[in-house]
Amino acid sequence: MTTTVEAVFDGMVFRPIHAIGLEPNTYVKMNIETAKPAKSLSFLQTARMLDLDGPSDWAARLEDYLYGDKDDEKNIIS
Repeated sequence: MTTTVEAVFDGMVFRPIHAIGLEPNTYVKMNIETAKPAKSLSFLQTARMLDLDGPSDWAARLEDYLYGDKDDEKNIIS
């Protein structure tokens, strides 16, 4: 069986990036090909990839959305 596994070498051992289906202490044969590390995404790029959808006044009324509108509480009490 041949499988390609991405791993990071920490100076002593190779650590797979993703889980692999091998039992502990299984012997394997490795061919090592160095790869360039993936470019990190900025926070803004990550946020845009999430494709979040919310109200247009989200930033201005964040606390109202998180904790409830204070005006609504006054109407309930009176």
